[in-house]
Amino acid sequence: MRVLVTVASRHGGTQEIGAAVARVLRDAGHEVTEVDPDEVRALDAYDAVVLGSAVYAGRLAAALRELVDRLAGQLTALPVWLFWSGPVGVPPLPASEPDDVRVVARRVGAREVRCFGGRLRREELGLAERALAAMIDAEAGDFRDFAEVEEWAGAVARELSRPFPVERG
Repeated sequence: MRVLVTVASRHGGTQEIGAAVARVLRDAGHEVTEVDPDEVRALDAYDAVVLGSAVYAGRLAAALRELVDRLAGQLTALPVWLFWSGPVGVPPLPASEPDDVRVVARRVGAREVRCFGGRLRREELGLAERALAAMIDAEAGDFRDFAEVEEWAGAVARELSRPFPVERG
């Protein structure tokens, strides 16, 4: 299968999750292309898509939302998986799912939505981001579980290996 993995990531932590997903899919024999959401213009070269986004101020990244706005019709014609990252700390904060995750998942017909822990490095944050992190008392550190990411990506790879109809819009 030809799979697009496209991830919106401001500070690189979510991009690293996307790279791990892409690696697992490649290792399972799929042809994987990793492209920034702003650079995706069409999906006719792909059989499936994995969308990923960091969460900023309680919403998926603008680049991912804009990709969905541009290509919603093409996305619904393909099998799509959606992941997001962002919760940090123990217990993870924020505890709630961003409001737009289910909206985006419905718009693209996502087969599955998965949340992964995030990474917070205060030195990477801008002033507004630092203020938001302080407001929710977000704990700095790396809370990503790459074993969990790889397990999920393995399940995606196995599902991609099963026959399913691919509709082209």
